[in-house]
Amino acid sequence: MRPVRCAADSGDPGVSVGRATLAGLCASLAGIGLARFAYTALMPALVAEQWFPASQAAYLGAANLAGYLAGALAAPRIAGAAPVAVVLRAMMLLATASFFACAQPLSFAWFFVWRFAAGVSGGALMVLAALAVLPYVPASRRGLAAGVIFTGVGLGIIMSGTLVPLLFRFGLGTTWEGLGLLSFLVTVLAWGGWPKAATSPVPEPQRHNRSAASNAALRALYVEYGLNAVGLVPHMIFLVDFIARGLGQGLAAGARYWVVFGLGAVAGPILAGCLADRVGFRAALRLAFLAQALAIGLVVLTDRPVALIASSAIVGAAVPGMVPLALGRVQELVEGDRGRKAAWSLCTAAFALGQAIAAYVFACVFERSDGGYLPLFAAGAGALLLALAIDLVWPRTPRVPNREVME
Repeated sequence: MRPVRCAADSGDPGVSVGRATLAGLCASLAGIGLARFAYTALMPALVAEQWFPASQAAYLGAANLAGYLAGALAAPRIAGAAPVAVVLRAMMLLATASFFACAQPLSFAWFFVWRFAAGVSGGALMVLAALAVLPYVPASRRGLAAGVIFTGVGLGIIMSGTLVPLLFRFGLGTTWEGLGLLSFLVTVLAWGGWPKAATSPVPEPQRHNRSAASNAALRALYVEYGLNAVGLVPHMIFLVDFIARGLGQGLAAGARYWVVFGLGAVAGPILAGCLADRVGFRAALRLAFLAQALAIGLVVLTDRPVALIASSAIVGAAVPGMVPLALGRVQELVEGDRGRKAAWSLCTAAFALGQAIAAYVFACVFERSDGGYLPLFAAGAGALLLALAIDLVWPRTPRVPNREVME
């Protein structure tokens, strides 16, 4: 059987659907799974090797999330100025360069710039990669393709959690370089896989006719999605450091829990999709808010291994798993392909904004509390309970006809 190929409006031959989907997976792996989440496994090593004190290491984690916000907001304009395939390749190269740039213990300002740059690449890739691939995938296979693309996040987390302890034996600089080499290999693997006809899959936001109830519910979703990001920040930045230094179990133990986090992230998108198919997207979102709040609260209540494993797995699953749930909710609230794409771009920006604000606030709290972790996890659980409360009190909204997310 001949492989299905992506459409190519420009007349150039397309690439196979599987090849394009693999490119999307590589983009999420390099830009988010590695460039964004590998730092969580590296943070205690930076402190242990005295490259930076704990407070500055926390601010470097926040710099990455601020860059993610900038990348998410800038992605539509960047994609409108150049072919999307070129932008995606450039962002993956930027993520790769950030690893090599951090391989020497230079100044805090130098690291801040490159951690910010790594975040920019991750934000842009999150907005652009899937939307560059999915329009060229047959409608019957788009759900599977989206799930495969977002599993790259979990795979990157697993790789970083596995490689960091191994590479750290040869030095912290070698660890950064090893991750950079892995990111480069993933970039090469994705290089020729982008659809040739992809130009600008993310439109500039436009006004669309929606009912007042749908508009209000969409605004509520932005707030809820931003609060969800706030709730995830303690795990995304402090989980490994909390276990390694806060509980005194060492980097290897912290990395093992990070691998559990990554395993959850691999399963998250598929599990979330199955749940939404059974109960609907709004109910699935509510259940996800509650499950995350309980999982994060476990860290506050106990440090028993079973609780830490459950918390790591559930929150890990939520990191990419919330993406299809929020995207499906947008589909219910907004009619039309262009309107849905514009609303999804704003959703991604709301998530990034919640992350960036929470990262800096939590880093400040961490510094002022002399390394206190539990208030951060308690605040994360509270943010998710607030998101759940907002959705519970919001009036029911009419559903639009169920159409493809991207027609």
